[in-house]
Amino acid sequence: MSESKNRKVIVTCAVTGSVHTPTMSEFLPLTPDQITEQSIEAAEAGAAILHLHARDPRDGRPSPDPELFHQFVPRIAAATDAVINITTGGSTRMTLEERLAYPLIAKPEMCSLNMGSMNFSIHPVARKIHEWKYEWEKPYVEGMEDLIFRNTFKDIKHILQQLGEHGTRFEFECYDVGHLYNLAHFVDEGGVKPPFFIQSIYGILGGMGPDPENLSVMRGIADRLFGRDAYEFSILGAGRHQMPLLTVGAIMGGHVRVGLEDSIFLEKGTKARSNAEQVRKIRRILEELSFEIATPAEAREMLGLKGASKTAF
Repeated sequence: MSESKNRKVIVTCAVTGSVHTPTMSEFLPLTPDQITEQSIEAAEAGAAILHLHARDPRDGRPSPDPELFHQFVPRIAAATDAVINITTGGSTRMTLEERLAYPLIAKPEMCSLNMGSMNFSIHPVARKIHEWKYEWEKPYVEGMEDLIFRNTFKDIKHILQQLGEHGTRFEFECYDVGHLYNLAHFVDEGGVKPPFFIQSIYGILGGMGPDPENLSVMRGIADRLFGRDAYEFSILGAGRHQMPLLTVGAIMGGHVRVGLEDSIFLEKGTKARSNAEQVRKIRRILEELSFEIATPAEAREMLGLKGASKTAF
């Protein structure tokens, strides 16, 4: 990442995800209308990239159904110029074919791509909840204790090839040091070309802890593997670690990701009422530190994206 690029910080907003459940926050967007409204508001607040999952509007469970994506992605694209980033992670319970069902139809500018298989869980949270809104939630959360989030080398190669044919680029989600080396393997194999957008993730049970020192470790290894001019570095802090880690990461020259997928809180003891609240908060912090917020056009240039007109929304 060159110094000239570092003057602008890309804010990504992950709007709903597949980890939190309706009982955990009444403000989590579940229906296509809610996802649309919160995405547009987040973009207006300063998010250059919107990272999107779908949910079944009947009970909020994660869904790979392209028909659900069709109900909100085109509306968001029509109302904003934000980069629309579609998940290929889906949820730990989805098959690879389900995870790719909508991205292969939509041919987006960007998709997320998890860079390794891992334990990925929030099962301890279930102990704190005694009444659940929907039947599926408790076994879903508790069941994470005995699930592996599968992302084999063959899976990753398949995603790179299938979506790469359409000019889609990736938010490479790296939960641990080994994931950077996995990315380097695909670079060496010729399957990935710079600029890389590395989303380093901290605070998920099964991945790297939320210690600020880990940001330095990840940044240093990425520099050594790729060279700073070859990639853009972003930071995701899960739960209560969101804002502190993002602030440290921005000072280190990184971009930031917020959103109700990553944390349902705005501050200690206060739930975020919307994704836009989190975007506005991190924007305020960054601007008070004299950083400038990247526009969607600037994010597209930094990340070498193909442009919104070349998608199939």
